[in-house]
Amino acid sequence: MLSIPLVYDTSSLCDTGCMPELPEVETVRVGLQSLLPGRVVSAVDFDWPKGFPNNSQDVQAFLVGASVVEVRRRAKVLLIELSTKYTLVIHLKMTGQLVFRSDNQRFGAGHPNASLIGGLPDKTTRVTLTFADGSRLYFNDQRKFGWMRLIPTAEVPQIDFFKKVGPEPLAADFTWQVMKGRMVRRKNSNSKAVLLDQSVIAGVGNIYADESLWGAKIHPTTLVRNLTEDDFKNLHRALVDVLNVSISKGGSTDQHYVDAEGKPGKYLTFANVFRREGLPCPRCGTIIEKTRVAGRGTHTCPVCQTPII
Repeated sequence: MLSIPLVYDTSSLCDTGCMPELPEVETVRVGLQSLLPGRVVSAVDFDWPKGFPNNSQDVQAFLVGASVVEVRRRAKVLLIELSTKYTLVIHLKMTGQLVFRSDNQRFGAGHPNASLIGGLPDKTTRVTLTFADGSRLYFNDQRKFGWMRLIPTAEVPQIDFFKKVGPEPLAADFTWQVMKGRMVRRKNSNSKAVLLDQSVIAGVGNIYADESLWGAKIHPTTLVRNLTEDDFKNLHRALVDVLNVSISKGGSTDQHYVDAEGKPGKYLTFANVFRREGLPCPRCGTIIEKTRVAGRGTHTCPVCQTPII
Protein backbone atom coordinates (compact mmCIF):
# COMPACT_ATOMS: atom_id res chain seq x y z
CA MET A 1 0.00 0.00 0.00
CA LEU A 2 1.24 3.49 -0.87
CA SER A 3 0.24 6.13 1.62
CA ILE A 4 1.51 9.68 1.16
CA PRO A 5 0.23 11.61 4.18
CA LEU A 6 -0.94 15.17 4.30
CA VAL A 7 -4.24 16.01 5.87
CA TYR A 8 -4.79 19.53 7.05
CA ASP A 9 -7.59 20.59 9.36
CA THR A 10 -8.64 24.19 8.93
CA SER A 11 -11.99 23.81 10.63
CA SER A 12 -11.13 26.23 13.42
CA LEU A 13 -10.17 29.84 12.89
CA CYS A 14 -6.46 30.04 13.64
CA ASP A 15 -3.41 32.19 13.13
CA THR A 16 -2.22 30.02 10.29
CA GLY A 17 -5.12 31.33 8.30
CA CYS A 18 -7.70 28.90 7.07
CA MET A 19 -6.13 27.78 3.86
CA PRO A 20 -3.09 25.67 3.07
CA GLU A 21 0.09 27.49 2.14
CA LEU A 22 2.50 26.72 -0.68
CA PRO A 23 4.30 23.75 0.98
CA GLU A 24 1.00 22.03 1.80
CA VAL A 25 -0.29 22.35 -1.77
CA GLU A 26 3.09 21.30 -3.16
CA THR A 27 2.94 18.18 -1.01
CA VAL A 28 -0.50 17.44 -2.47
CA ARG A 29 0.90 17.95 -5.98
CA VAL A 30 3.81 15.59 -5.39
CA GLY A 31 1.46 12.90 -4.10
CA LEU A 32 -0.96 13.19 -7.01
CA GLN A 33 1.86 13.38 -9.55
CA SER A 34 3.07 9.99 -8.30
CA LEU A 35 -0.38 8.44 -8.78
CA LEU A 36 -2.42 10.05 -11.56
CA PRO A 37 -0.40 10.40 -14.81
CA GLY A 38 -1.48 7.86 -17.40
CA ARG A 39 -4.84 7.12 -15.78
CA VAL A 40 -7.87 7.56 -18.05
CA VAL A 41 -11.03 9.24 -16.76
CA SER A 42 -14.04 7.02 -17.45
CA ALA A 43 -16.78 8.78 -15.47
CA VAL A 44 -17.49 11.94 -13.48
CA ASP A 45 -20.10 12.43 -10.75
CA PHE A 46 -20.80 15.57 -8.73
CA ASP A 47 -23.43 16.84 -6.32
CA TRP A 48 -22.57 20.52 -5.97
CA PRO A 49 -22.68 22.58 -9.19
CA LYS A 50 -20.78 25.52 -7.65
CA GLY A 51 -17.95 23.15 -6.77
CA PHE A 52 -17.91 21.74 -10.32
CA PRO A 53 -19.06 24.67 -12.52
CA ASN A 54 -18.51 23.04 -15.90
CA ASN A 55 -20.50 22.65 -19.09
CA SER A 56 -21.73 19.04 -19.37
CA GLN A 57 -20.81 18.90 -23.06
CA ASP A 58 -17.24 19.98 -22.26
CA VAL A 59 -17.03 17.36 -19.52
CA GLN A 60 -18.02 14.61 -21.92
CA ALA A 61 -15.80 15.85 -24.73
CA PHE A 62 -12.66 16.86 -22.85
CA LEU A 63 -12.65 15.13 -19.45
CA VAL A 64 -14.30 11.74 -19.91
CA GLY A 65 -11.91 9.64 -21.97
CA ALA A 66 -8.95 11.91 -21.28
CA SER A 67 -5.76 10.68 -19.64
CA VAL A 68 -3.86 12.61 -17.00
CA VAL A 69 -0.62 14.04 -18.36
CA GLU A 70 0.80 15.92 -15.39
CA VAL A 71 -0.12 17.46 -12.04
CA ARG A 72 1.24 20.97 -11.55
CA ARG A 73 0.83 23.77 -9.06
CA ARG A 74 0.66 27.55 -9.37
CA ALA A 75 0.69 29.36 -6.04
CA LYS A 76 -1.94 27.52 -3.95
CA VAL A 77 -3.85 26.12 -6.94
CA LEU A 78 -3.54 22.58 -8.34
CA LEU A 79 -3.54 21.93 -12.09
CA ILE A 80 -4.30 18.47 -13.47
CA GLU A 81 -3.35 18.62 -17.15
CA LEU A 82 -5.18 16.29 -19.53
CA SER A 83 -4.38 14.74 -22.91
CA THR A 84 -7.25 16.73 -24.48
CA LYS A 85 -5.37 20.01 -23.90
CA TYR A 86 -7.76 20.85 -21.08
CA THR A 87 -6.83 21.29 -17.42
CA LEU A 88 -8.70 20.64 -14.19
CA VAL A 89 -8.00 23.70 -12.06
CA ILE A 90 -8.58 22.90 -8.37
CA HIS A 91 -8.70 25.21 -5.37
CA LEU A 92 -9.16 23.42 -2.05
CA LYS A 93 -10.05 26.66 -0.22
CA MET A 94 -10.80 26.15 3.51
CA THR A 95 -11.96 22.56 3.80
CA GLY A 96 -11.19 20.86 0.50
CA GLN A 97 -9.81 17.34 0.46
CA LEU A 98 -8.53 15.08 -2.30
CA VAL A 99 -8.55 11.33 -1.73
CA PHE A 100 -7.21 8.80 -4.21
CA ARG A 101 -8.22 5.15 -3.86
CA SER A 102 -7.27 2.07 -5.82
CA ASP A 103 -7.11 -1.59 -4.87
CA ASN A 104 -3.61 -1.21 -3.43
CA GLN A 105 -2.94 2.52 -3.14
CA ARG A 106 -4.28 5.36 -1.03
CA PHE A 107 -3.51 9.05 -0.86
CA GLY A 108 -5.31 11.56 1.29
CA ALA A 109 -4.79 15.30 1.37
CA GLY A 110 -7.18 17.73 2.91
CA HIS A 111 -9.61 18.35 5.71
CA PRO A 112 -9.78 15.25 7.95
CA ASN A 113 -13.47 15.60 8.79
CA ALA A 114 -14.06 13.88 5.49
CA SER A 115 -13.27 10.19 5.58
CA LEU A 116 -9.87 8.90 4.55
CA ILE A 117 -10.25 5.43 5.92
CA GLY A 118 -14.05 4.95 5.94
CA GLY A 119 -16.43 4.63 3.05
CA LEU A 120 -16.39 7.05 0.15
CA PRO A 121 -18.17 8.85 -1.28
CA ASP A 122 -19.62 10.39 1.87
CA LYS A 123 -21.78 13.44 2.61
CA THR A 124 -18.86 15.81 1.95
CA THR A 125 -17.98 14.36 -1.47
CA ARG A 126 -18.62 16.95 -4.19
CA VAL A 127 -16.87 15.37 -7.18
CA THR A 128 -15.80 11.80 -7.98
CA LEU A 129 -13.50 11.02 -10.89
CA THR A 130 -13.54 7.34 -11.79
CA PHE A 131 -10.64 6.04 -13.86
CA ALA A 132 -10.69 3.21 -16.38
CA ASP A 133 -8.74 0.92 -14.05
CA GLY A 134 -11.38 1.31 -11.32
CA SER A 135 -9.42 3.72 -9.15
CA ARG A 136 -11.08 6.96 -8.03
CA LEU A 137 -10.21 10.51 -7.04
CA TYR A 138 -12.66 12.08 -4.59
CA PHE A 139 -12.94 15.82 -4.08
CA ASN A 140 -14.52 16.33 -0.68
CA ASP A 141 -15.39 19.75 0.71
CA GLN A 142 -17.31 20.20 3.93
CA ARG A 143 -17.93 23.95 3.63
CA LYS A 144 -18.40 23.96 -0.14
CA PHE A 145 -15.96 26.81 -0.84
CA GLY A 146 -13.55 24.82 -3.03
CA TRP A 147 -13.96 24.18 -6.71
CA MET A 148 -12.79 22.09 -9.67
CA ARG A 149 -12.99 23.82 -13.06
CA LEU A 150 -12.33 22.37 -16.51
CA ILE A 151 -10.55 24.97 -18.63
CA PRO A 152 -8.63 24.82 -21.94
CA THR A 153 -4.97 24.57 -20.97
CA ALA A 154 -4.03 27.51 -23.20
CA GLU A 155 -6.50 29.72 -21.31
CA VAL A 156 -5.32 28.86 -17.79
CA PRO A 157 -2.73 31.69 -17.64
CA GLN A 158 -5.53 34.13 -18.47
CA ILE A 159 -7.53 33.37 -15.33
CA ASP A 160 -7.70 36.61 -13.34
CA PHE A 161 -5.94 35.10 -10.33
CA PHE A 162 -3.03 33.81 -12.41
CA LYS A 163 -2.60 37.16 -14.15
CA LYS A 164 -2.26 38.90 -10.78
CA VAL A 165 -0.32 36.38 -8.69
CA GLY A 166 3.38 36.95 -8.06
CA PRO A 167 6.33 34.70 -8.95
CA GLU A 168 6.94 31.29 -7.41
CA PRO A 169 9.44 31.67 -4.55
CA LEU A 170 11.04 28.29 -5.29
CA ALA A 171 11.49 28.89 -9.01
CA ALA A 172 15.08 28.92 -10.28
CA ASP A 173 14.69 32.47 -11.58
CA PHE A 174 13.35 33.84 -8.29
CA THR A 175 16.50 35.62 -7.18
CA TRP A 176 16.88 38.07 -4.33
CA GLN A 177 16.93 40.84 -6.92
CA VAL A 178 13.56 39.69 -8.26
CA MET A 179 12.16 39.55 -4.74
CA LYS A 180 13.43 43.04 -3.99
CA GLY A 181 11.94 44.37 -7.20
CA ARG A 182 8.54 42.93 -6.29
CA MET A 183 8.61 44.11 -2.69
CA VAL A 184 9.70 47.70 -3.30
CA ARG A 185 6.48 48.25 -5.26
CA ARG A 186 4.96 48.47 -1.78
CA LYS A 187 7.86 50.31 -0.17
CA ASN A 188 5.67 52.11 2.38
CA SER A 189 4.10 48.88 3.71
CA ASN A 190 5.50 46.72 6.49
CA SER A 191 7.57 43.71 5.51
CA LYS A 192 5.12 41.10 6.75
CA ALA A 193 2.14 42.58 4.92
CA VAL A 194 4.14 42.55 1.69
CA LEU A 195 5.24 38.94 2.15
CA LEU A 196 1.59 37.94 2.62
CA ASP A 197 0.50 39.76 -0.55
CA GLN A 198 -0.05 37.05 -3.17
CA SER A 199 0.43 39.58 -5.97
CA VAL A 200 3.98 40.16 -4.71
CA ILE A 201 5.10 36.56 -4.05
CA ALA A 202 2.95 33.47 -4.60
CA GLY A 203 1.93 31.08 -1.87
CA VAL A 204 3.50 32.62 1.26
CA GLY A 205 1.23 32.64 4.29
CA ASN A 206 1.47 33.49 7.97
CA ILE A 207 3.75 30.67 9.11
CA TYR A 208 6.39 31.19 6.45
CA ALA A 209 6.30 34.97 6.74
CA ASP A 210 7.07 34.75 10.48
CA GLU A 211 9.72 32.09 10.05
CA SER A 212 11.54 33.79 7.16
CA LEU A 213 11.53 37.21 8.84
CA TRP A 214 13.01 35.64 11.97
CA GLY A 215 15.61 33.87 9.85
CA ALA A 216 16.58 37.18 8.24
CA LYS A 217 16.54 39.08 11.59
CA ILE A 218 13.93 41.50 10.25
CA HIS A 219 11.07 42.77 12.41
CA PRO A 220 7.69 42.28 10.69
CA THR A 221 6.78 45.97 11.13
CA THR A 222 9.89 47.19 9.33
CA LEU A 223 8.85 49.16 6.26
CA VAL A 224 10.12 47.78 2.96
CA ARG A 225 11.79 51.12 2.18
CA ASN A 226 14.01 50.63 5.25
CA LEU A 227 15.34 47.23 4.18
CA THR A 228 18.95 47.12 3.08
CA GLU A 229 20.40 45.09 0.26
CA ASP A 230 21.72 42.60 2.80
CA ASP A 231 18.22 42.39 4.32
CA PHE A 232 16.77 41.39 0.97
CA LYS A 233 19.51 38.80 0.43
CA ASN A 234 18.97 37.34 3.90
CA LEU A 235 15.20 37.34 3.57
CA HIS A 236 15.35 35.59 0.21
CA ARG A 237 17.64 32.91 1.58
CA ALA A 238 15.52 32.43 4.72
CA LEU A 239 12.25 32.21 2.76
CA VAL A 240 13.58 29.62 0.31
CA ASP A 241 15.11 27.60 3.15
CA VAL A 242 11.97 27.51 5.28
CA LEU A 243 9.74 26.56 2.33
CA ASN A 244 12.07 23.73 1.35
CA VAL A 245 12.28 22.45 4.93
CA SER A 246 8.50 22.52 5.25
CA ILE A 247 8.02 20.61 1.99
CA SER A 248 10.52 18.00 3.16
CA LYS A 249 8.44 17.59 6.33
CA GLY A 250 5.12 17.37 4.48
CA GLY A 251 3.92 20.90 5.17
CA SER A 252 2.98 22.78 8.31
CA THR A 253 1.43 19.80 10.01
CA ASP A 254 0.99 20.93 13.61
CA GLN A 255 -2.00 20.21 15.87
CA HIS A 256 -4.30 21.35 13.07
CA TYR A 257 -2.62 19.00 10.62
CA VAL A 258 -2.63 15.22 10.96
CA ASP A 259 -1.56 12.51 8.58
CA ALA A 260 -3.72 9.79 7.05
CA GLU A 261 -3.35 7.68 10.19
CA GLY A 262 -4.34 10.53 12.50
CA LYS A 263 -0.78 11.18 13.71
CA PRO A 264 0.57 14.72 14.10
CA GLY A 265 2.81 16.02 11.36
CA LYS A 266 6.35 17.22 11.84
CA TYR A 267 7.15 20.67 10.48
CA LEU A 268 6.20 22.88 13.40
CA THR A 269 8.39 20.86 15.73
CA PHE A 270 11.19 22.50 13.73
CA ALA A 271 9.67 26.01 13.69
CA ASN A 272 11.82 28.68 15.30
CA VAL A 273 9.21 31.27 16.30
CA PHE A 274 5.76 30.36 15.01
CA ARG A 275 3.52 29.39 17.94
CA ARG A 276 6.53 29.50 20.28
CA GLU A 277 5.45 32.58 22.23
CA GLY A 278 6.71 32.37 25.82
CA LEU A 279 9.55 30.06 24.82
CA PRO A 280 13.21 31.02 24.35
CA CYS A 281 14.45 32.10 20.95
CA PRO A 282 16.61 29.29 19.50
CA ARG A 283 19.20 31.86 18.47
CA CYS A 284 19.62 34.16 21.48
CA GLY A 285 17.44 32.74 24.27
CA THR A 286 15.17 35.78 24.59
CA ILE A 287 11.50 34.97 25.17
CA ILE A 288 9.51 35.00 21.94
CA GLU A 289 6.59 37.41 21.81
CA LYS A 290 3.27 37.26 20.00
CA THR A 291 1.72 40.45 18.64
CA ARG A 292 -0.52 41.36 15.74
CA VAL A 293 0.90 42.63 12.46
CA ALA A 294 -0.93 42.96 9.13
CA GLY A 295 -4.02 41.64 10.87
CA ARG A 296 -2.37 38.35 11.74
CA GLY A 297 -0.94 36.74 14.86
CA THR A 298 2.80 37.39 14.59
CA HIS A 299 5.72 35.77 16.41
CA THR A 300 9.04 37.55 16.91
CA CYS A 301 12.18 37.63 18.98
CA PRO A 302 12.43 41.16 20.47
CA VAL A 303 16.24 41.02 20.44
CA CYS A 304 17.00 39.29 17.13
CA GLN A 305 14.31 41.30 15.33
CA THR A 306 14.61 44.86 16.56
CA PRO A 307 11.95 47.20 15.14
CA ILE A 308 13.19 50.11 13.06
CA ILE A 309 11.53 53.26 14.38
